[in-house]
Amino acid sequence: MTETDVKAIFSANFKRLRVEKKMEQKDVADALGVSSSIVSDWEKGNKMPRAGALQKISVLFNVPQHELLIERGVPYSTFKEMINLPVVGRISCGNGSIAYEEIEGYESTPKEWLHGGDHFYLRAKGDSMTGARIFEGDLLLIRKQGEVENGEIAAVLIGDEAYLKRVYRNGETLILQSENPNYPPIFCPPAEAKIIGRLKKIVVEV
Repeated sequence: MTETDVKAIFSANFKRLRVEKKMEQKDVADALGVSSSIVSDWEKGNKMPRAGALQKISVLFNVPQHELLIERGVPYSTFKEMINLPVVGRISCGNGSIAYEEIEGYESTPKEWLHGGDHFYLRAKGDSMTGARIFEGDLLLIRKQGEVENGEIAAVLIGDEAYLKRVYRNGETLILQSENPNYPPIFCPPAEAKIIGRLKKIVVEV
């Protein structure tokens, strides 16, 4: 990964977190004790904050420092080869209400995100996965597969309803765990639930 890629990743995360906090660039600048032009350069991907500033940003936005550098919604211009993938309905992160066969459209996607296998997108709905920083409207890149490791986040179909949950197995029981304490886990036998894919990447809606 090049320095340009790192700047692009940080700038996308920085803007997303600022918008989530409902802060203007000047508000962030005042809170961090820097100029508005510095904040603008960070958000445009022109500069990276130094270690001390990065720590202050993580405290301000209440996220671990490493989350500022995790690839979530990097500008596509930094990638060379793109592929169109279907956006398949809207997956429910709350009560689960949308079947996944309905195609809404197609999303241009960097091929290097895929590393083999078949992929598609679902769109997050609800607030049951906010602890995993998955929010209403986010695009969820899903790798098609019928099994996942314990603790991985997966798209699971129960009847005609699609859910995005963290998946655990306890003997023959499948446990679908939310990332929000307001939502209890869902217990179901494997015969009643079909894992349709593993969450590969989150493309943030800003």
